[in-house]
Amino acid sequence: MAEVTASMVKELRDKSGAGMMDCKKALAETSGDMEAAVDWLRTKGLATASKKSSRTAAEGLVGVAVNGTTGTAVEVNSETDFVAKNDQFQDFVRTVTQLAIETGDDVEALAAASYPTGGTVADALTTNIATIGENQTLRRARRLSVTQGAVVPYVHNAAAPGLGKIGVLVALESSAPSEKLEALGKQLAMHVAAAFPLALDESGIDSEVIARERAIAQEKAAESGKPAEVVAKMVDGAVAKFVKENALLNQLFVMDGKTKISDVVAAAAKEAGAPIVLKDYVRFQLGEGIEKKESDFAAEVAAAAGV
Repeated sequence: MAEVTASMVKELRDKSGAGMMDCKKALAETSGDMEAAVDWLRTKGLATASKKSSRTAAEGLVGVAVNGTTGTAVEVNSETDFVAKNDQFQDFVRTVTQLAIETGDDVEALAAASYPTGGTVADALTTNIATIGENQTLRRARRLSVTQGAVVPYVHNAAAPGLGKIGVLVALESSAPSEKLEALGKQLAMHVAAAFPLALDESGIDSEVIARERAIAQEKAAESGKPAEVVAKMVDGAVAKFVKENALLNQLFVMDGKTKISDVVAAAAKEAGAPIVLKDYVRFQLGEGIEKKESDFAAEVAAAAGV
């Protein structure tokens, strides 16, 4: 059986929101497998319904930019939060986000793009690493566009204009006045930042994610001791609830807690006197899905000193 350390318990607590002793037991039951431990806690009703990306750890910046009816979001990672406050690093992220309007989602194409001061984006990144003295990576990019309408950007707790730890784009296809679309897009983007939808609609949720939810619901329902047909209905209900809560158009608007996002869009369209389609969205949260290794600074210093 794998040794369960205090740092493992802390990490699981951060991921699940469960108590310390429950986390320790979950890790023991799953031989230290972090993902399996999260699922174990959830089958016991001891963890939140989904692992929030806000619990992950990585530094850097997310940039968002819009030009006309096209917008982009880009994430550039660094080793420490200190670098994210560096003017040179911020200028790099801001520039690269603008360049991504042309290159799109392909990070390799973005890295190969010409940088305004000479060379390529990859060259500029190499220079940053050398001068700032810390490793940095161009992690991902996403572009949205509409034929007619607006792509509205939003940065939650911005570190600088267009830069922060959570960047959102909302694409609205419509002939409605731009000021109406900008106002609606800003509200929807703030909702996306807070509610963390997994997809625009139910069909967009990954089948593997749904299968995992079904397996968890099955194990929880089976513990009820109820007849098989009742258990089956419980499982179907739990999965349906999960899908509804994680599809953007079905979510309840965070600003009133009762109106579905699809109805918010419909009401705005009625007021504007023109159809409005929420075509797509992007939500980049810094470090999402990255596991950052915990380090013991004292131990590192001792090792470097040969102690």
